[in-house]
Order: sequence, then C-alpha cells, then structure tokens
Amino acid sequence: MVASVIYVAIILLLIIWLLASSIFVVQQQTVDIIERFGKFHRIVGAGIHARIPLIDRIVKHVELRTMQDKFDLSAKTKDNVTITMTVAVQYRVSQQPGRHIMDSGIYRSYYALADPEDQMKSYIVDALRSTVPQFNLDSVFDEKDAIAESVRRQVANHMIQYGYEVVGTLIQSIGLPADVENAMNSINAAEREKIATQSRAEAEKIRVVTEATARADAMKEAGRGIAEQRKAIAQGIKDSLSTIQEAGVTSQEANELFAFTQWTDMMGEFAHNGRASTVVLPSDFQQTSSMFDQMLAAGKAVK
Repeated sequence: MVASVIYVAIILLLIIWLLASSIFVVQQQTVDIIERFGKFHRIVGAGIHARIPLIDRIVKHVELRTMQDKFDLSAKTKDNVTITMTVAVQYRVSQQPGRHIMDSGIYRSYYALADPEDQMKSYIVDALRSTVPQFNLDSVFDEKDAIAESVRRQVANHMIQYGYEVVGTLIQSIGLPADVENAMNSINAAEREKIATQSRAEAEKIRVVTEATARADAMKEAGRGIAEQRKAIAQGIKDSLSTIQEAGVTSQEANELFAFTQWTDMMGEFAHNGRASTVVLPSDFQQTSSMFDQMLAAGKAVK
C-alpha cells in the first residue's frame, strides 16, 4: 500500500510538472522564439500558450519596445581638433512579418546577429568618424543634429538587415581638450568685451552729441532771449528819452539824467541784495567833487 501511494504521488507530481512546463505566458510587447529539438519552430506573441515539455524550448524573449544604448567615442574635426562625444541611440526590433517567417525582423534579430548592441555601436563609431572630419569645430556644434541624423540613416541601412530599426541617434554632449576649451572661452570673452566696448562707445557718443545739441539749443534760445531783452531795453530807453525831451530837457541832459538814474537804481539794488560793504569811487579822484554837482543837476532836470 505504501509503495502504491508513493507511485501515485510521483505520477501526480510528474503530471503537475508537465502541465506547469507546458503552459507559459508571454508578456505584452514581447514575443518568444521557440525551438523544437534545437531547430526553429515558431514565434508566439503576448498571451497564454502551450508547448511540449522537454521537446519545445523557449530560446529567446524578444523585447519589442524601443531600447536605448549610450556610449562615448572620440573623433577628429576638419580643423584637427580631437573631440569626445556622448552618443545615445534608440532602436527596436522590426515587426515587419516578411514573406516568410525567416524574413521577419524578429527572426533575424535573434538568428542573424549574435551581439546586436556591439555591432550597432561599431557602425555608429564608423559613421561618426567618417562624418565629423567633414566639419570644423564650430560647425560640429552648429550642425550636431544634422550629423546625428546622417549617422542614423547610415546605421539604419546596415541594421535593418539584422532585424533592427534605428529610431534615432542623439549627440548628447561634445567634450573638448582643456587647452582648446580655455582658448575658446578666451575668444568668446574677448568677443563679448569687444561688443560691450563698442556699445559703451556708442552710448558715450550719443550722450556727448545729445549734450552738445542741448547746449547749442540752449545757447541759441539764450541768444534769442538776450536779443529780445536788449531790443526791449533799447525801446524802453528810446521811449524814456522821448518823454524826457518832451518836457523841455535837451538831449545831452536827458542822456546824463538817464545814465545817473540807471546808476542809482543799480546801486540801490546792490545795497538791497548784496552781503558786503562796498565803496564805489570814480575812476578819476580829481572829479569826486563833481558827483554832488551831477546829483543837483539831475534834481533840476527832474523838476
């Protein structure tokens, strides 16, 4: 009885193992390549599937999503500068079915190439090192997207025969030798300083021209004001002399009276606003006694 139970248990365990081994699930966006007795048998997509244990074997889980690989390489530009570049490449297994299953991208991605990532890297390195020497250093920075697209096309033409589609290539960074980078920074700094100096000089020129124009306009307006003032003074003097002469005063006496009046007005204004004591003397000390006579003469003229 014990032996029979053991045999039954072994048989049950074997059946369970066979059932578990024969049923398998393929995840979304993946496919499995199955071989039978070491020979390609079929490709199964996402879902639940069955196989013959010990006969059918899953040899490859093929990822259908877009993958990315990144690596560094060096190249020499047209002006003989060695640069280092970080390149990222996005690729995926082609899902084109083909006329025969062996022509499909999934089949070729496994059976046509042993190490697709390394092979793709070799193609990219070769494409970049043949493309970058066509550009000088400045053009590499300006045209890096165009260079990356040119490399993508070249690599895609090679990799499609192995069942891979190259979606894109990106030049993520460009590194320069330290001395070249320092020299470029110095050139850029000098160029920026040149532009700044020109801007400052232009601003100073505008300021000087504006100030000169403003001074010229101010002097012009001041001259007009002075001219109008003098014209008004002359007209006032003329009118005053005419009034004085109508009173019977001679021209000479009128002139002397007018000059004296102007002098006394000036002295009174100076005494009112001035902050210093001032003594005014005639230019000829021998004529100091004539000042009183002049004041008397002025008084008579007013009467």
